[in-house]
Amino acid sequence: MKKVVFQVPGRPSEILHVEEVDRPQAAADEVVIKVIASPINPSDMMFVQDLYGIRPQFPSGAGFEGVGVVESVGQNAQIAIGTRVAFTAVGVWAEYAVAASRTLMPVPDAMPDDVAAQLFVNPFTAVAMVEETGVKPGEWLMVTAVGSALGKMVVQLCQMRGIKIVGTVRRDDLNDDLRKLGIDEIINTETESMAERIKQITGGKGVRAVLECVGGATTTQAVACLGRGGTMLIYGLMSMQDPQVSIGTIIFKELTIKGFWLTDWIRRVDSQVRARVATEVITLLATGKIQLPVEASYNLDDIKKATAHAEAQGRWGKILIKP
Repeated sequence: MKKVVFQVPGRPSEILHVEEVDRPQAAADEVVIKVIASPINPSDMMFVQDLYGIRPQFPSGAGFEGVGVVESVGQNAQIAIGTRVAFTAVGVWAEYAVAASRTLMPVPDAMPDDVAAQLFVNPFTAVAMVEETGVKPGEWLMVTAVGSALGKMVVQLCQMRGIKIVGTVRRDDLNDDLRKLGIDEIINTETESMAERIKQITGGKGVRAVLECVGGATTTQAVACLGRGGTMLIYGLMSMQDPQVSIGTIIFKELTIKGFWLTDWIRRVDSQVRARVATEVITLLATGKIQLPVEASYNLDDIKKATAHAEAQGRWGKILIKP
């Protein structure tokens, strides 16, 4: 079978390649899945560069989530062969992948493959982070790099929950799309002062919470946008630059700044919370209340083109790998 692999960390569009390998076998608590589609997420790109919380063991596969059909099962796996499932594993950019049976999520017939392929990472992160902030209807939540796939999901989620949403962009080409999704305010960080605009938008009170993924100067400025007792969740570092944060601001405004990693969130919350979030995510996606646009799809042999496309600025949708 074909599988995307890499032997050393580096830029995905330069080091990833396809190899012919043996089809995997399922251990007792595992299943083998015939992969239908898998997205290229920022976490995948960071993993290939050895910049993620999970470290590659070389030679390594790539890709963390996807949708596929159960091909074979281990003796302890309680799922029927032929079931279409969303799943997570390491190395799913392949024709076949192995996943732990307890992590599988059967996909409703109403959910298209392109949507099911993206079910775990971004939707779960969006719902979990909004819940983690504790922002209530009528309060302000700010999202940096709001034009990202995850940012768009947060906009739609907040619009449904009655939370006021403001997002930052570097270009205005996606503004119309963001407004259609329900965003309340947009700040162009290239032409506007983030802090000044937030003062105008919130009447000087600041936002209740910030979801931040850029780093560097963006994080520094976003901290200043928090109101008293506000919370910032940092879930990415697109700029690869650490911020400079005023300790005085944190102390005297009683701010909370912490990281968010979905893997750890899933581990630490109780099973009832996980089940409730899973139900909400599946319902939102199956009913089309949250849209997950796809810009392009590539086969495994075009992995370098696919990852280069995923790195390009100005995308309006996700890039999928379809073996």
